Amino acid sequence: MSEKPSKKKLIIVLIIVALIIAGLVAIGKRVKTAEDTKESPTNAQQSGFNKSQHSLDQAGSIWWVVNKSRPVGNSYAPDDLVIPDIPIRSGAGTDERRVSQKIAVPLQQLVAAAKQNGVNLLLASGYRSYDLQQTVYAQNVKQLGQAEADKVSAKPGTSEHQTGLSLDIGATNRKCEIDICFADTPEGQWVAQHAHEYGFTIRYLQSKENKTGYSYEPWHLRYVGPELAAELKKTGQTMEEFFGL
Repeated sequence: MSEKPSKKKLIIVLIIVALIIAGLVAIGKRVKTAEDTKESPTNAQQSGFNKSQHSLDQAGSIWWVVNKSRPVGNSYAPDDLVIPDIPIRSGAGTDERRVSQKIAVPLQQLVAAAKQNGVNLLLASGYRSYDLQQTVYAQNVKQLGQAEADKVSAKPGTSEHQTGLSLDIGATNRKCEIDICFADTPEGQWVAQHAHEYGFTIRYLQSKENKTGYSYEPWHLRYVGPELAAELKKTGQTMEEFFGL
């Protein structure tokens, strides 16, 4: 008779112990799930490209998207313009010799690397003020007519050149300067293959006029940083396409 209560107590103890173990296991699983949840954004960020690293709208941002429908305005001027230490087209005006300080060193590195490969590059045109772009655009309209000018020249207030983050690159021998044939020169081919390594993208790609609003310009570079430049190179996309604008 005295054994029955002992057995019952033992069974109860075993049940309690089992419940405690089950509870600890459940808590452990919840903790691990919570930790996994905390880590998941980081993992996703590492495996995919983070498109929110820089602003697409803020003036001066290296990802600032400027085009016909996203104007710079008539009053904007970068406050960090410098003259890069590279060859510059002799006929370039004071404004055009300068670029934003953000891109000066990468530009110098690009030109130096090209030279090591026997390719000699120069800055054909850098920053352009609103007033200078007004003159450039008017000249193009006079020479080409309004419709054609709009394919190759930005209306004042809508030019990337006004941001100081873009430039026209050329060869020191001046062959095919600001011309589509630049793409077929050794200089143009080197730029097309290597510009992204220094954070530059060919902004107006071939057959992308419906995305950018401009005809193919193999000489027009825009600084966006090495990460984005590599993505644009890999995907063959414009900034408009990549960011869904």
